Amino acid sequence: MNIEKPVIRPRRLRRTPTLRRMVAETAVRPANLILPAFVREGVDEPVPISTMPGVVQHSRESLRKAAAEAAAAGIGGIMLFGVPETKDAVGSGALDSEGILNVAIADVVSEVGDALTVMSDLCLDEFTDHGHCGVLAEDGSVDNDATLEIYAQMAIAHAEAGAHMVGPSGMMDGQVGVIRDALDHGGHTDVSILAYSAKYASAFYGPFREAVDSSLKGDRRTYQQDPANALEGVREALLDVAEGADIVMVKPGLPYLDVLQRVRESVDVPVAAYNISGEFSMLEAAAANGWIDREPAILETLTAFKRAGADVILTYWATEAAGWLRG
Repeated sequence: MNIEKPVIRPRRLRRTPTLRRMVAETAVRPANLILPAFVREGVDEPVPISTMPGVVQHSRESLRKAAAEAAAAGIGGIMLFGVPETKDAVGSGALDSEGILNVAIADVVSEVGDALTVMSDLCLDEFTDHGHCGVLAEDGSVDNDATLEIYAQMAIAHAEAGAHMVGPSGMMDGQVGVIRDALDHGGHTDVSILAYSAKYASAFYGPFREAVDSSLKGDRRTYQQDPANALEGVREALLDVAEGADIVMVKPGLPYLDVLQRVRESVDVPVAAYNISGEFSMLEAAAANGWIDREPAILETLTAFKRAGADVILTYWATEAAGWLRG
């Protein structure tokens, strides 16, 4: 049997590691990575998070150390989440200059200066006793406009603590515009905004709830997006850009790569993706059981975000993966 030999052979460029690196279309750099970090009030030692192997609720001192390690690894930034000892209906700890998130921002800025972009989660869910991202109206619904007033104050508190960038994650309508206005009128025109623009009401947030000691009652489906909707995610991102967002984000990451790609094609600002807790924990569990090879699976995951259009990736593997990428 005479079989005609192929002239075009794509495998030629896959023959050696050097060739594959030379023609790779997508590359993840340490500077693309952001480390989400939790800091808990009233502890002297890190507290392990059982559903997120290797991730902890930091003490203030261990957070400083983690930030220094992240800076040394060359990653782009750190996103801080506070875990307070006490909560109330209006999340007043979020505005307290001595509250855990505000002092943690100051701690990290003092430790790393401009070697990391110090980012803060601008939301009330960690600070409210009902666990919602905003204050509640009399009927129990989340009051969008009353929440915006608190977000404006929270933005100023974070800026005064030294945050380089704030990350409004509550999915309140108009939040970016209100925060931008508050920052500008408060003399913080250089503080930038990473908007959680397309944030979905996802089943993959479970481990994060433990990480922040969530008090959530009910769900967030009236303000986070319906997982069925992609065009809505693009619309939300465009609205945030119009309101002054410097970066827009899609969250979660892996189940929404299509939305990530659509957003990247639709906006003219950098785009972020959040490799969230559930995605992290599933991969770690599979690796612990020997079902997948951990390091290449992590790097493949990060490459998928970059290939889909993410300029910035929030991931709990940031510092560790930076070492692999640099090595």
